Amino acid sequence: VQLQASGGGLVQPGGSLRLSCATSAFTMEYYSIAWFRQAPGKERERVSCISKGDGVTYYAESVKGRFTISRDNTKNRVSLQLNNLKPEDTAVYYCAADYPPGALYGRSCDIVNYDYWGQGTLVTVSS
Repeated sequence: VQLQASGGGLVQPGGSLRLSCATSAFTMEYYSIAWFRQAPGKERERVSCISKGDGVTYYAESVKGRFTISRDNTKNRVSLQLNNLKPEDTAVYYCAADYPPGALYGRSCDIVNYDYWGQGTLVTVSS
């Protein structure tokens, strides 16, 4: 069982999408969750993450003010709201968790290790 990422699609520049990440393997609120993306020919980039516990969030500079990560613990789900999308946001988006707990478990989401991944969902921003 993996993380299930969904919500990708084709959208025009300036448009919005909402990505979701869910799993039945563990309770997501007890782990840091991150969204990564990888565009063709480019390295994987961490877009955003949310820490367990205090829920502190981090964003890549390229998406600050446009993307918002959030948890819905009642549905065991983490979402990423993508607003004001740009062509350079085109990529496969993956969610990942610091599961199972490693040496850095409980630390800030920007330093933990992400060992549990989903299959990815494609976001294409084009007119």
